Amino acid sequence: MPKNKRNRRSEPSTASAPYSLSSREQSHQNSSADQADLKSAGTNLIAPNTSLGQHFLKNPAVVTAIVAKAALKPSDVVLEIGPGTGNMTIPLLQQSKHVVAIEYDNRMVREVLKRVEGTDQERKLQIILGDAIKTRFPFFDVSVANVPYPISSALVFKLLSHRPMFRCAVMMFQEEFALRLTARPGEALYCRLSVNTQLLAKVDQLMKVGRNNFRPPPKVESRVVRIELRNPPPPVNFSEWDGMIRLLFNRKNKTLRSVLLTKPTIEMLDENRRTQKALNNSNNNNESSMMEEEEEKGAEQIIEEVVALEQWKDKRASKLDLDDFLALLAEFNKRGIHFA
Repeated sequence: MPKNKRNRRSEPSTASAPYSLSSREQSHQNSSADQADLKSAGTNLIAPNTSLGQHFLKNPAVVTAIVAKAALKPSDVVLEIGPGTGNMTIPLLQQSKHVVAIEYDNRMVREVLKRVEGTDQERKLQIILGDAIKTRFPFFDVSVANVPYPISSALVFKLLSHRPMFRCAVMMFQEEFALRLTARPGEALYCRLSVNTQLLAKVDQLMKVGRNNFRPPPKVESRVVRIELRNPPPPVNFSEWDGMIRLLFNRKNKTLRSVLLTKPTIEMLDENRRTQKALNNSNNNNESSMMEEEEEKGAEQIIEEVVALEQWKDKRASKLDLDDFLALLAEFNKRGIHFA
């Protein structure tokens, strides 16, 4: 734990928090009880473990802004991923009914518990020690988090598939990752993450957060986004959808024909067709005459026919939007091609 050599104040030690505010910052906090709680975090600078992606948010104004963007209700259950030393946990507790915090680092768990010990917030806080990606999420209305960068992608996909649906998630990510969530066709950052996220959710860019607002400063800037699941969800088999999207974005700037007409892809799609045919036969499904005709063809011939259509000729995944991908998947499915 690094020593705070500059702290010459004779305040009682409050080892329950990581940050020491400057005198200028302190002078602007006294009028607000919530911000006073942040100031009382104390002067104990617990060392972040950067190998776990820990970068402590040290600016109370940014914490306040993020919590405000969540628009919490007194009846809300909040899920916080990676509470760290609790700088955001405290205002979340003050504005909600209950907070469930999932933390991987034992040291952070102790710090957060110290901060609420003996206060009205203590009974409103539940801490789960574990890996957020491997831990089953409880019910929650809103999720708020300064997300450790290494788990960003896995966390987004976990939230997108979470049921029952939550109202929103307000998340801070590395800037490039956040921009990928809202990237549009033709943009350099447009990728599988962009397409899958936008299929299942509405994402808004809320604010940019400079690297100097963290301790230690990360190498890149950050952004806060709000994610709201589409309700009802789109009527598509996500496993099959993602199978196609993953395949097409492996080489997103190549034509659909070039991506799909490779030997491994053709073999995989032929195997999927055999599996699907066996399932259909076992379920005594009646195939349409068109499907029966397509069953006589191989996957290679069907792909050639689909990508030769005017709608798809010479098209690339990097330039297609959600409607294009939905139409493409529907066309392949109609002809007996399945990607999962």
